[in-house]
Amino acid sequence: MGTADKMRNAAEKASGKTKEAAGRATGDRKTEVKGRAEEMKSDLKQAAEKVKDAGKH
Repeated sequence: MGTADKMRNAAEKASGKTKEAAGRATGDRKTEVKGRAEEMKSDLKQAAEKVKDAGKH
């Protein structure tokens, strides 16, 4: 996995955590759920990159 991909996934995950926390703090379930979805999307991308890297070696 390239460094740029790792940084992009980390930024996306951090953004998701922020949205989730903001949604929880304001009682906005929609924002909270969107934040969780963003986090999961980032985790899936990272897992896919790791699988691709494992296949190359």
